[in-house]
Amino acid sequence: MLEKNVTSIEYDDQGNPIRRIRSFVRRQGRLTKGQEQAITELWPVLGIEYQAALSLDFAQIFGRQSKVTLEIGFGMGASLVEMAKQHPERDYLGIEVHQPGVGACLMAAKEAELTNLRIMCHDAVEVLQNNILDGSLDMVQLFFPDPWHKARHHKRRIVQTPFVELVRQKLAVGGIFHMATDWENYAEHMVEVMNALPHYQNLSATMDYVERPLSRPMTKFECRGQRLGHGVWDLMYKRIA
Repeated sequence: MLEKNVTSIEYDDQGNPIRRIRSFVRRQGRLTKGQEQAITELWPVLGIEYQAALSLDFAQIFGRQSKVTLEIGFGMGASLVEMAKQHPERDYLGIEVHQPGVGACLMAAKEAELTNLRIMCHDAVEVLQNNILDGSLDMVQLFFPDPWHKARHHKRRIVQTPFVELVRQKLAVGGIFHMATDWENYAEHMVEVMNALPHYQNLSATMDYVERPLSRPMTKFECRGQRLGHGVWDLMYKRIA
């Protein structure tokens, strides 16, 4: 049912694909009984199987015309479910490669009785390339991606020019790309990549970071980090062309 082999693409300095590598480590972990049951029962209802030649029709999937938010790497799904619960007028698509997170999100979605959330378990780059129609997203969220903090691993960071150009292509003009990280070096890298692109507008008055918008709920992990004095950096960019 769920995909097991997930890869993304490594690019050279000119943005040309070199070879396929993983931009994250797949930490499958063990499913709890509740997570396993949720996947068995709810995946046929809330899950979308990846197919290379599938163009997602959101109006058909959700049964209405609405603005759609895509979240890449939703972890255990707590903040994604909370957003979907707080904004029933919007529709949400979450992508996560780790099955325990998928199971946990499905459990929470069932408890919240959500109808405006769907989930995919596959490489987000391939989903964007093959399943998402150009200009069909109102917002793309990338919260706390793997920072690959060692310098020799920075090439594995998902926020690179080819990736964010792919995101821009899928956003409607006026749509927002919202990122957040708790690694300052990665935040600086994100700003450097994004500010170099002419078709994105940085929504920060200082051309770097914005205050955490109320639309992004704080996770328990983030609250704990703040108590320990850890910083979090939010970045928001609008597609202007």
